[in-house]
Amino acid sequence: MAKKFPLRPKHPERICWGCDKYCATDALMCGNGSGRTLHPAEMLGEDWYTFGDWGIEVDEEAAPSDKR
Repeated sequence: MAKKFPLRPKHPERICWGCDKYCATDALMCGNGSGRTLHPAEMLGEDWYTFGDWGIEVDEEAAPSDKR
């Protein structure tokens, strides 16, 4: 993907994550037209990027800590 992929977007349900156009859910441009692609955080939880090999380099300073 050309754009930096957000690890924890505030409202992932408002965007289609299927390509790097990041279309609004009511204005899909990529052509599938059937529905949006979910953000991994919606399917796997907020720590989705810590498991598996996503090919994403996480900047430890940019990644939110578990302490809130």
